[in-house]
Amino acid sequence: MRRPIARGEPKVQTLALAPPSAAAPTKMGAHRRQPSSHRRVAGALTLLAASALALLLLASRRVPPTYGVIIDAGSTGSRVHVLAYRSTAGLPQLDWARMASMKATPGLSSFAADPRGAGLSLAPLLEFARRRVPRESWGETEVRLMATAGLRLLDSAVAESILQSCREVLRGSGFQFQDEWATVISGAEEGIYAWVAANYALGTLGGDPNDTTGIIELGGASIQVTLVTGEPVPPKFSHMLKFGDVSYNLYSHSFLHLGLNVAYESLHDLLSSPGLRSMATHLISQAKYKDPCTPRGFTRIAGSAKLPVGVLEPKVEYRPFAHSAGNFSECRSAALTLLQKGNEGCTYHECRLGAAFVPELEGKFLATENFYHTSKFFGLSSKPFLSDLMVAGEKFCHGDWSKIKNKYSSFDDGQLLLFCFSSAYIIALLHDTLKMPLDHKRIDVVNQIHGVPVDWALGAFIVQTTMNRTDIVHSKVEKTSSEDDLRYGERQVHHNKGQPMSRAHQRWEWVDFLQRSTIDHVCRFS
Repeated sequence: MRRPIARGEPKVQTLALAPPSAAAPTKMGAHRRQPSSHRRVAGALTLLAASALALLLLASRRVPPTYGVIIDAGSTGSRVHVLAYRSTAGLPQLDWARMASMKATPGLSSFAADPRGAGLSLAPLLEFARRRVPRESWGETEVRLMATAGLRLLDSAVAESILQSCREVLRGSGFQFQDEWATVISGAEEGIYAWVAANYALGTLGGDPNDTTGIIELGGASIQVTLVTGEPVPPKFSHMLKFGDVSYNLYSHSFLHLGLNVAYESLHDLLSSPGLRSMATHLISQAKYKDPCTPRGFTRIAGSAKLPVGVLEPKVEYRPFAHSAGNFSECRSAALTLLQKGNEGCTYHECRLGAAFVPELEGKFLATENFYHTSKFFGLSSKPFLSDLMVAGEKFCHGDWSKIKNKYSSFDDGQLLLFCFSSAYIIALLHDTLKMPLDHKRIDVVNQIHGVPVDWALGAFIVQTTMNRTDIVHSKVEKTSSEDDLRYGERQVHHNKGQPMSRAHQRWEWVDFLQRSTIDHVCRFS
C-alpha cells in the first residue's frame, strides 16, 4: 500500500503593502529581502529532494523485474504460477501487475499408468509461462515443479517415473532448470510454505511469534495444519524456523488421505463395509446401502454424476447401489468416523486426528482451499463461519435433489454431490475433532489477503528467492515402518532415485531471512 501524500488546504495570505516611507527605505528593503531569501533556499531544497526522488523512481522503473515460474502439481490438477519481482535486502518486492497463473487437469498422479503423459501434460502450462515472461528473460528465469499429496500417495518408483517425464519436458522449456528442481515436497513443507505466505500477506512474518496466524488447509488429498505453539510438541511434528533474531516454534503436519476428495471416495467404502452393512440402521437390501451424504431424490443416470477428478482413479462415479438418504447429522457422524480412523494406534497422551498429535489451536487461524470453496458455494460470510455452515449444510443435505438442481443449474451433478458431504466434513473436522467452538470468531475463511493469494506456492517462491536451500536442515530419526512415509505424507522424492525420505523431525534454520520489517513490503500490495 503506497503511503498517501499528505495534502492540506493551500494557505493564502494577503498582505496590504503601503508605499515605503522616504525616511526608511533601507530598513524596509532589508526587512523584505530576509524572508524572501529563506523562501528561495527552502524552495531550492524542496526541488532538489523532489528531483532526487523522481530520479530514484525512474531508476527503479528502468530496472526490469526478475521472473520465476513455479508449477504446483496438486492432486486434482497442476497450476503454473508466473511471478515477477525485484530483489531487495529483505523480502522480494513482487510486481503483481505482471503475475499470472493457469491450471490444467488432471493431476500428475492420474498418469501412474502412463508416466510419459505426465510430462506432456505440462506443455500448455509452460506455453502460458513463456507468453508471460519476456523472451530475453527466459534463460535467467528458474522453473520449479513441486508436487504434493497426489504423488505422495503413489509408490515411490512410480512417482519418480512421473517426475522424470516432467524433467525431460522442463529441460526443453527454454527456462533455467535443474533436475533437482522437480520434487515431491513433504506435507510439512507444504504447510510451512502456506504459513509463510499467509503471514507475509498479513505483515506478521519476522515479528512477534504470538502475533502470527495459524493456517489449516483442506486440499483434495490431504489436510495441513501449521501454527506457532508454546505447547510441548513431539519431535516428529516440531519445526524451528529462524528469521534473523526471531525464532518460531511451529507445529506442522500433513494428514494424508483426509483431503476432501479422497475422504469422499473413502466414504462409500466406509458405508458399504461389512461392519456397517450388517447393522439394521444402514442395511436397506443386499444390493443397497444408506448414503446420508447425498440429498434425497438423486438417482444415477448412465453417463452422469461423474465426480471431480480424484487422485486415486481418473474418474470416480457415484455408486449405483447407494440409496440417497440426505441426513446431515448422519453424514457428520460418518465423516467423524473417517477422521478418527487409526485413533486406536495413538502413542501420545491425546490424538485428535487419527493417530497424530495435534496441539491446542490457540490464536487466530486462516482456513483455505476447500474451506473457502465450500463457504463461497453457500454464500457465507467469514464470521462466524461454523455456525452458519451447519445451518446451510443441514438445509442442503435435507433438500430435494430436483430442487437443488434447479437452484444450482450452473453446477453439474458431480460438483453438487460433494457439498452435502463437504459441509458435514468441515463441521466434523473443525468442531468435533479439533474442538473449535461453533461461534469461533478467530477463524477467517479466505483465499487471499489484501489481494495477496494465500497459496503455499507463493510461500515456496518467497523462500526460494531469499535463501539458499542448504540452510534447511532435516534432522534424521529412525522410521518405525516402511509405510510411515505414505501414512504421514513426509516422503520427498528428490535426489534419491525414488526412495522415500524418512519422515523426520525437521529443524529449519532460515538465517537472515528477514533483515528488516516485512510490513512496508506488504502494504504496497494491499
